Amino acid sequence: MFYAHSDGSLIREAIFPMEGPNGIGLSRDETELYVAETVPGRLWAYKVVAPGQVSAERRLLQGISGFYMYDSLAVDAAGNVCVATLINGGISIVPPSGGPPQFVPVADPLTTNICFGGTSLSTAYVTASSIGELLACDWERPGLPLNFLNR
Repeated sequence: MFYAHSDGSLIREAIFPMEGPNGIGLSRDETELYVAETVPGRLWAYKVVAPGQVSAERRLLQGISGFYMYDSLAVDAAGNVCVATLINGGISIVPPSGGPPQFVPVADPLTTNICFGGTSLSTAYVTASSIGELLACDWERPGLPLNFLNR
């Protein structure tokens, strides 16, 4: 996992080692970084200690049961981590405070991405990779606006 300045003046490794990190996102209050590892199907929370720096300690968030892999992720306005879930085909909704995750099935085992859009960020856009479609659906909770989008 790397940290970089948008102008390219700095790039450095922030987290090592990891097994196929893919999805990343910040918590609502920007104090935690969520990282999905694809092959082992793990979702980690790291404390942010400074821009581009996280604590060496990490917390494993509870995933769904069974065999699956994780891909891209987005955070909703309630603070839940919504992770595209391979094999099972869907979106795992993981509360970072603990508690059981929810699962929203998608009719594609290679569900690879989720993001939120629309005027109120209440539309989930989900990539169904094996059938080559971008799906749009109303989502129960709006998504969190992307961090630093308008800064």
